[in-house]
Amino acid sequence: MVTDAQSGDTLMSVSVQAQELFIGTTTDRDGKYRLQLLQPGTYLLSYMQAGYQTAHRTVSEFIDQELNVALQPDVVQLNGQEASTAQRYESRTFGRPEAITVLTRRDLYRNSLRSTPELLLGETGVFVQKTTHGGGAPIVRGLTGHHTLLLVDGIRLNNATYGSGPNQYLNTVDPFSLRRVEVLRGGGGVQYGSDAVGGAVQVFSQTPQFSDQTRVTGSALTKWMSSEMEESGRLSLGVSSRKVAVQAGFSYRNFGNLIGGGNLVQERTGYEQRSADVKAVLRLKPSLKLTAAYQVLRQDSVPFYPQVARENFLLSEITMQQRTLGYLRLEGNRPHRWLRHWQVTTLAQQAAEDRSSHANGSPLLRQEKEDVDTQGALASAITEPTDFWKIQTGLDWYFDEVASRRQDTDTLGGLPPTNRKGLYANGASQHSLGLYTLHTLTFARLTVTAGVRYNLFATTIPDEVLGEVQQNPSAWVGNAGLSVALWPSVRLVANVSSSFRAPNVNDLSTVGLGSTYFELPNGALRPERGLNKEVGLKIRDNRFSSSFTLYHNQLSDLIVRRQRGSLLDNYAVYFRQNLGRALIRGLEAEAEWQLFPNWLLFGNATYTHGQNLTTQEPLRLIPPLHGKLGVTYQRNARNWVRAEWWMAARQDRLAPADVADPLIPSAGTPGWHVINAAIGQRVGLLRVAAEIQNLLDQRYYTHGSGVTGVGRSLWVTLRFDW
Repeated sequence: MVTDAQSGDTLMSVSVQAQELFIGTTTDRDGKYRLQLLQPGTYLLSYMQAGYQTAHRTVSEFIDQELNVALQPDVVQLNGQEASTAQRYESRTFGRPEAITVLTRRDLYRNSLRSTPELLLGETGVFVQKTTHGGGAPIVRGLTGHHTLLLVDGIRLNNATYGSGPNQYLNTVDPFSLRRVEVLRGGGGVQYGSDAVGGAVQVFSQTPQFSDQTRVTGSALTKWMSSEMEESGRLSLGVSSRKVAVQAGFSYRNFGNLIGGGNLVQERTGYEQRSADVKAVLRLKPSLKLTAAYQVLRQDSVPFYPQVARENFLLSEITMQQRTLGYLRLEGNRPHRWLRHWQVTTLAQQAAEDRSSHANGSPLLRQEKEDVDTQGALASAITEPTDFWKIQTGLDWYFDEVASRRQDTDTLGGLPPTNRKGLYANGASQHSLGLYTLHTLTFARLTVTAGVRYNLFATTIPDEVLGEVQQNPSAWVGNAGLSVALWPSVRLVANVSSSFRAPNVNDLSTVGLGSTYFELPNGALRPERGLNKEVGLKIRDNRFSSSFTLYHNQLSDLIVRRQRGSLLDNYAVYFRQNLGRALIRGLEAEAEWQLFPNWLLFGNATYTHGQNLTTQEPLRLIPPLHGKLGVTYQRNARNWVRAEWWMAARQDRLAPADVADPLIPSAGTPGWHVINAAIGQRVGLLRVAAEIQNLLDQRYYTHGSGVTGVGRSLWVTLRFDW
């Protein structure tokens, strides 16, 4: 039986798993469970439920025993979570040298925010920019776009078309389908390859669990926001047995116009979104399982609000955006030091985007369409040569193929539609092949990590004038880290990691003849480089946890597009070179303190400073000082109350590109602060959560955003599990 350690109440739906055998079950309404192990041996059982600390018990097979477990409510989570982004397998964050942000299942249950990017609002080391209501780009340690890597279940969301600016692609992941979110701040290049210069953001989809008996489970969720700003719902169903577990879900979301502080109605910001997902896990043998997953999300008529509201456009929208991902993952455990665990994944992903724009006073309707088809294969193996040495070795291959089109139509009917070159070179492609090895050595008071990766790329750009332009860059990167226990509850950490961003289709699509220019190819173009150095302190005991990190990230070989001195038939001639250098440094601090048995005080602060060393001016889109402070009262894991204060200081240290950006005031983005309050209650199978955002109804913009933050509003979520 599984119970609450504080109240003594029995707990239903607790996941009980024997990870080595891929066997598991869940507790019933009386907190009872039955688990039958089929192979002789000694195994570690894990007991997991949102809002409670994970418990572990060791059991021996063929010995009938009654095992009662009392789970402790998880009040202080910081530094105690399990995370896998840093080493590609799960480990406790406290002992690791990397700086990692984790949103657990409990955090997701209590978070009423609207989209996957917005889940990261207020998190340490992350700033969220929103060009439009359907967007949301995480800025990790001052970098975004193709300098921040996005991952779904260990698979790259980034593709060869990502540019340097903020994008909306993390918003193509349904937040209702997630079980955990992680941010590896300042790392990821060795683990995952190109683009992780600022860090890596990884989301994990829900996974069905095996059950000792055949069970049918489900969940129905509805979410409502005042002033018709949101009406959402999700239905998921699952079937599990000893050898098969399947879960499927469908979400529908209708977003109305965004209303900012002072009742500022931002017309034409709403849109519709539909998504579906299914995941099946098959236990082929006691130590072998196959996972098959498919996700699809579609958004329709997502307006580019800044162009419609400020730039005199009759129409400017993403007419349709859709992302699909399917993968098969075979993995197994073995009782040998030289092959503890292995995994092979094959995947297919597609990103499709249609855009339409029509300026006022112009008869021209522009319609653009991009499709990026990605295939990939991943393979990895974990070995443990000694009791203190763990190695993860693997390879990953991705292939992106781009279709890009544009059509201009005379809405007055005087001219036939004209086909033009799209945003990217139509038919462009990029191969990526990477090999890596990651090492962790764990001693009594010391953890040492090290890793290295070699990556090859082959990019092909078709051009009518130059023919087929090819780029074949390569990159070596490495990392090393230390975590030293000064005392059992205090660890000094240090980490050095190099990163890179390979030239991609977005960089090379301007090669050849444009409307007013001619760009020469550069076969010697190299990957951009990052070298991040950081030192910090992690503290964790039963009632207090905190971390402090100082970092220094040197960027070099940044790709710069420069005009050559000559003109070709009155066309300006351009050439891309690795000329740029920059420096980003900052401070991150976070803490959780259990003041009294039921009270938790929490907060964080992030400071970022970026400088372009080539031009001796500020870097673009550097976030201001920002953070949050809050308090939670939790009588038990079933009910809670939270109040929090979010803030961002004024950002008037602007790059020339910031000054020219119509989304940023010429004098800088004003500082702001908002107060939010939330409450949650679980009654039987029903969870209820309500939140009032922006109690003081402040009108504010996050730096670089084209829409305001939400004004005073009520958010209500009902979730029924069975």
